[in-house]
Amino acid sequence: MPWLLSMLGLLILLLAGDSLVKGAVNLSLRLGVPALIVSLTIVAFGTSAPELLISIQAVIEGAPGLAMGNVVGSNTANILLVMGVPALLATMHTSECETRKTFNYMIAASILFIALAFRGVFDWIAALVLLGALAFVLFDAAREAKGHRAACAAGTAEEEEIEGVDPDLPIWRIAVFLILGLIGLPLGADLLVDNATIIAKTYGVTDTVIGLTLVAIGTSLPELATTVMAALRRQADVALGNVIGSNMFNLLAIIGIASLVGPIPVDKSFLTFDLWVMLGASILMVPFVYMRRGITRTWGVILTGLYVVYLAIVLS
Repeated sequence: MPWLLSMLGLLILLLAGDSLVKGAVNLSLRLGVPALIVSLTIVAFGTSAPELLISIQAVIEGAPGLAMGNVVGSNTANILLVMGVPALLATMHTSECETRKTFNYMIAASILFIALAFRGVFDWIAALVLLGALAFVLFDAAREAKGHRAACAAGTAEEEEIEGVDPDLPIWRIAVFLILGLIGLPLGADLLVDNATIIAKTYGVTDTVIGLTLVAIGTSLPELATTVMAALRRQADVALGNVIGSNMFNLLAIIGIASLVGPIPVDKSFLTFDLWVMLGASILMVPFVYMRRGITRTWGVILTGLYVVYLAIVLS
C-alpha cells in the first residue's frame, strides 16, 4: 500500500504542478505581464513546485535527508537521465543554442551549493545566501527579458511563444487550474513524503537514499517529458534550457526556501560522493554548451549508462 500511495502522491504532484503552471501563465498574460518574464519566473517556479513542496514537507516531518536527496538526486537525473533518454530517440543539434550564460550561472550555483554544504547544515544563513543568488539571477533574467521585449516591439527580434498559453481561455477555467494546483500540490507532497518515509523504514533504507532515487526520478518526470518532446521536435535549445533552468532553481530556490522552514543537516555521503557526481554530471554538458556538439545517440547511451551505474552505487 505505501508504494501505491507514493505513486498516487507523485501523480497528484505532477498533475497539480502542470495545472498551476497553466493557470498562472494564462492569468499573468491576461493581466499584461510580458511572456518572457512569465517564462523566467512563474513557469520556472511552477515546474519546481513538486520538489519545493516535497522538501518543505520533509523538513516539517523530520526527514530532512529526503529534501537534500530530492534536490541533489533531481539535478543528477536531470542531466544524465533527462538528457540521455531523449538522445536515444533523436539527436539534439546544439549548434544554434545560446545557453552559455545560464550554464555558467548553473555551474556557479552548484559550486556555491557545495561550498555551503561543507558547513554541515543548510540553515537560515545558507538560505539567505542561496536566495540572494537566486534574486541576482532573476534580476539579470528580467533585465534581459525587458531588452528582448523592447527589441520585439521595435521589430528587430521575434516574439517568443510560451507553451500552454490560450488567449481565449475563460477566466473561470484559469481559476479552476489555479485552485486544483494549489490544493493538489500539498496533498500530493504529503502523500509522497509520508509513504516514502514508511518504505524507507520498512526496508531499512535511509530517507536520503529514497530522496536520491524514487523521489528524485519521480520529480524529474516533467522535465523528461518536456525534453523528449523537444528532442522529437528538434528543439535542442528547449531541452538544454529546461535542464539548466530546472537545476539552477532546485539548488537556489528549493533548498533556500526549505532551509528557512528548518535546518537541513548534510549527510557525509553527500560531501564524499553525491555532490561531486552532481557537479561532474553538470560539467559533462560543456561539449554541448561551449563546443556546440550535438547530443547524439552515442551520448545518450553514455549519459543513461552513467545514471544506471550511479543508481546501482547508491542502492548497493
